[in-house]
Parts: sequence; C-alpha cells; structure tokens
Amino acid sequence: MRTLKRFGQHWLTDPIILDRIAAAAPLQDQPIVLEIGPGTGNLTFRLLRSAPVVAVEIDRRLAENLRKQFAGHSRFTLIEGDILQIPLPPEPRVAVANIPYNISGPILKCLLGTLAQPHQQFSSIVLLVQKELAERICAPPGSRTYGALSIRIQYLAKCELLFPVPARCFQPPPQVESTVIRLSPRPYPNPPKDIPFLEKLVERAFATRRKMMRNCLKGWLKEETLSEAMASIDLHPDLRAESLSLEHFIALADLLSPEKTDSEISLTNLPSQREQLL
Repeated sequence: MRTLKRFGQHWLTDPIILDRIAAAAPLQDQPIVLEIGPGTGNLTFRLLRSAPVVAVEIDRRLAENLRKQFAGHSRFTLIEGDILQIPLPPEPRVAVANIPYNISGPILKCLLGTLAQPHQQFSSIVLLVQKELAERICAPPGSRTYGALSIRIQYLAKCELLFPVPARCFQPPPQVESTVIRLSPRPYPNPPKDIPFLEKLVERAFATRRKMMRNCLKGWLKEETLSEAMASIDLHPDLRAESLSLEHFIALADLLSPEKTDSEISLTNLPSQREQLL
C-alpha cells in the first residue's frame, strides 16, 4: 500500500528484523500488548503468536485492511485513532511500536509520563526509533550524545540498545538509520526531594552545551552555593553537565533545592535543549 508522508510511514518488511522485534518483547506470560501504528500488520501477525494485541492505527486505509486481515481473530483489537489524542487502553502491560520519527518525543511522553508524573502502566516498551534518538536515550555520562533527554528517560526506565535496523529493511527506505531499544519503566530507587527543581537544574545545565556548570547556572544559583554543593559530592564546579550522572544531578538537587535563586529565570526562553525534557 502507498505510504503517506504526513504520517511518516515506512513499512518494515524484513522478516528477520520483524521476528527479532517480536522476540524482544517479554511475552512469555501472554500479557496484552499495545502496538502503536500496526501499519500493514507485519509485526502484528508475529505478536499475535504469543499474546493478545490492542493496536492503535491513525490511517483509515490501514485500519480497514487490518480489520479484514485479522477478522475473526479473537486476540486482536483495533482502535482507530491518534495515540496522542486518545486515552491509553488500560489493559496492555507491554508496548511495541515502529513509531514515526517526527513524533518520537510525544510518544515517549505518552508511554513514560514525566519526571513529576511517571506513567508506569507498562513493564516493557520495545521501540524502533531513529538511531540518533536511541543513542541519546541510552547514552552514558561523558558521551557525545548524553544530555537532558538521557537523564529524563533513564530516570523513568531502564534503557537498553538492542540492535540496529538498516534503511534497506524498510519500504520505502528512510534517509536515516534505525535502532531497536527496550525501556523497562520502574520507580527510580532514590528519587529527589524536589522533582520540579531537578527538572529546572537539568534543563539549565544542558541549555548551553560545553559550558562549565558554574557558568551554566550563573545568575540562577549563587556561585559559592553551587561550589560548596558540588564539592560535598566530590565534583568540581568547572565540570560540564555531560560529565555528571543522573545520581549526581539528584544529589545536587537535594543539596540546592532549599536555596533561593538570585533571580527568577524564564525557562520558556531557553534554547531548544528544553524540548529534550519533553
């Protein structure tokens, strides 16, 4: 079937990759699976071998084909609509999706929630995403791709890079490489006392990459206060944000959140790094 550019459609057709994605989802206990954007049903067919599937499809043409293709299949439920505009079906505990790359951020927020309001409906989320996004999500401290998005997602879930998917596995081939990742949502074991402050701290720290922490936070926190807090956890204020782990940021948030800022900072005017916090 012809793809529609407005939906970012690329059909994954490689049978080996499709089998590997289905196998990456923990379906041994036959949990109900949420599949976002089932498209032509290639992955749906494989998921149904192991578990019931609730599929959400926005494209009316594809929805009609899926109804015909899986007519009479007792373990298949189709919801026609936009996953970002409808309530999440409450039954699924596993989510699997080849998501349109242009709405990856909103879908991640839909499935995982936010730092302040985590969404823990799913025990496992297997996603086929753009390679660069996968690397940012799973990046360790100190790496080139580590940033605010890495911290947010790693706070909300255990993150795993599984395997690459070359462009030739799609029809039509996208202009980017892809990667399958697995996210395992769980409550963070040592949450901060003040989550909104942690969000602001991370946002400001990464607003201007390659700057030292003391320069990134200048004018928002007193420099001596920041230096004392960082020294207390064996960090130097000349370190850059990408050198600090999630645990470091939580520790700093706990140390700094009672302090008064020197001035009110409008977070709405920060550079585009803001959107990485979704």
